[in-house]
Amino acid sequence: MTVHIITIDGPSGSGKGTLAAKIAAHYGFNLLDSGALYRLLGLSLFQHGLLDQLNTKLEQCVEYATQLDIEFKSTEAATLVFLEGVDVTNTIRTEQVGEYASKVATVPELRKALFERQRAFIQAPGLVADGRDMATSIFPEAQAKIYLTASAESRAERRVKQLQGMGLDAKISDILSNIQARDKRDMERTVAPLKPAEDAYVIDSSTIGINEVFQLMVDYIDSRIQ
Repeated sequence: MTVHIITIDGPSGSGKGTLAAKIAAHYGFNLLDSGALYRLLGLSLFQHGLLDQLNTKLEQCVEYATQLDIEFKSTEAATLVFLEGVDVTNTIRTEQVGEYASKVATVPELRKALFERQRAFIQAPGLVADGRDMATSIFPEAQAKIYLTASAESRAERRVKQLQGMGLDAKISDILSNIQARDKRDMERTVAPLKPAEDAYVIDSSTIGINEVFQLMVDYIDSRIQ
C-alpha cells in the first residue's frame, strides 16, 4: 500500500500551517508541523540555558534534541502541544520562540537529530508535512510538493492580526523586520536552505484568500496522488 506524502514548504507567515491542517483534514491524512519541532527544541534549549551556547555545548544540545520530551494532543478545537509536561501551545507561536527555532535550524547536527523523528510520521493512509525543507530534504519522495509564499509585507500584516487575536501586542514594523531577518537566515543557511523543490508547485498567496489557495492545492494534489 502506497502511503501518500504531501509537502507544503514556505517562509514564515505564508499560511502553510493553517492550510496544511486543512489539507490533512480534507484527505484524512496525518499531519506533521515540523516548525513546531524546531520551536520546541529552541524553547527547550533556551529554558535550559543552552541556546546561546550552541557552539560550545553542541553535544549536549544534540542530546536534548534526540530526547526531547514532547507530546501532541489533538482535540476537536485544536492540537495542544506539551513540552516536558507543560502546555506550550501558545508559547511556541510567539515571535521570540520563532527566533529560537530559526537559530536552531542553522545547526546541521541539530537538524540531523530531528531528521528521523520527522521521517517517523510517514504512516498510512498518508502524511501532510509543512515546514521549510520538507520537499528538498526530509521527504524528497513526496508525490505532491507545494511551495507557498507571499510578500514579506502581507505576511507581516497577517502575523500582526494573529498575535492580536491571541491578545498580544504587536507592531507591524517590528514583525516585518523579524520576518525579513528570518527569511534571510533561512534562505542563506548552508544546510537545507529554504527554497522550492525543483518539481514543486509554487503558489503566491499575497493577494488571494485562503479558500482560493486551498482549492488550488486540492486540484494540484488530486492530479498527483489519484
